[in-house]
Amino acid sequence: MRLAIDGGKPARNAPLPPNYPGAVMMGQEEAAGATEVILSKSPFRYYGPDVQNAVHRFEDTMSAGLGVPYALGVSSCTSALIVALKALGIGYGDKVIVPANTFLATAGAVVCSHAVPVFVDVDDSLNMNPLDLERVWDEDVKAIIAVPILGNPCDMDAIMAFARARGVPVIEDVAQSCGSSYKGRYAGTIGDIGVFSFQMNKIITSGEGGAVVTRDALLFERAVRYHDQGLFRDKERYGLESDEEANGFIGQNYRMSELAGSVLIEQWNKLEGINASTRRNHAAILSVLKASLPGFRSRKVVDEEGYLGSNLGMILPSAETAAAFIRALDAENIGTHLLYGGKPVYRQPQLYEQRTADKNNFPFDYRFRKPVSYKKQPCQAAEDLMARTVYLPVSPLLTSEDIEQITEGIVKVHRALVSEARQ
Repeated sequence: MRLAIDGGKPARNAPLPPNYPGAVMMGQEEAAGATEVILSKSPFRYYGPDVQNAVHRFEDTMSAGLGVPYALGVSSCTSALIVALKALGIGYGDKVIVPANTFLATAGAVVCSHAVPVFVDVDDSLNMNPLDLERVWDEDVKAIIAVPILGNPCDMDAIMAFARARGVPVIEDVAQSCGSSYKGRYAGTIGDIGVFSFQMNKIITSGEGGAVVTRDALLFERAVRYHDQGLFRDKERYGLESDEEANGFIGQNYRMSELAGSVLIEQWNKLEGINASTRRNHAAILSVLKASLPGFRSRKVVDEEGYLGSNLGMILPSAETAAAFIRALDAENIGTHLLYGGKPVYRQPQLYEQRTADKNNFPFDYRFRKPVSYKKQPCQAAEDLMARTVYLPVSPLLTSEDIEQITEGIVKVHRALVSEARQ
């Protein structure tokens, strides 16, 4: 069958739904919640003429949904990461292990917390490879950040075993994977502290926003204080006793607004439905591709039940084939992409060159016993796999006709560029 890029008929006549899972599900519920806050003239969570306690209610909803005692709404996932790192006491002179395949904000938050990231390689899941942790370990490492990429849970048993054996905490950066799970436990609730994103293209959204969750009362108090100028305004709500004179410290302002909280209450109520739809659509697409393409390869999944299916990761034979695959599918009106341009995060110039806004490129100026350089990073699997893993966003809005057209287009392009090339 002739490819559309070569003048053939496209598999679809229109682009796929936009890749904004939570936003495309917004409706009157979110509008009513935001209107209630606006009409109360009280968009700040802690005081106003008629505070609606929207952030409070969202935190309680999230806490109950995840089965953790403490949830804190914040202004973004980047701020959530910084809050989590500071709750753990991470700072100047510390290293933090970060996966090579993640968004810049994961490593950037480490730097903004005055620590230095060191990068661990990935495996075929495109997540952190637990077997590579020992390579980057030294006595200056004070935390590990695990990132389940695009709805795919990490191998948390192996990661937690490594961390516990060395006495370091684990942060779960669940920015892209809200609602994913590993062996029956929600991502974000397995490590010492978890962070979430509600930015525009996340599973649920308020445009911007984030959250910190934990089971540890002390970590929670430190997180609350750091996100609110060192204050802990509602200790009584949690039944926690804390002495301001003894426990207060300087913090930042990373507070969530009541407008964001009101939207997120309604978005959280839709989370299960969004994820059920993407799982169903992903399974339908993948089953056809596996049946039709004997050489088809998708990324490894360590827990099928916990996988969201929000993105289908297709591993191609080479970076050149992947680039041609994307171009050909685009002509079929099936939008796909390489994540982060197909490059490990340390290839971003500000990290690669260790540039910051501070004097002497602080905190990279710290003289570690084992110096940190990203110029000769041995994350070979990330360098290889990221450049040839093509992602298809799987919308909760896909119809059976959409799925049929998507699979037809991918099968056609794969046969032309991959299957026939192998013969």
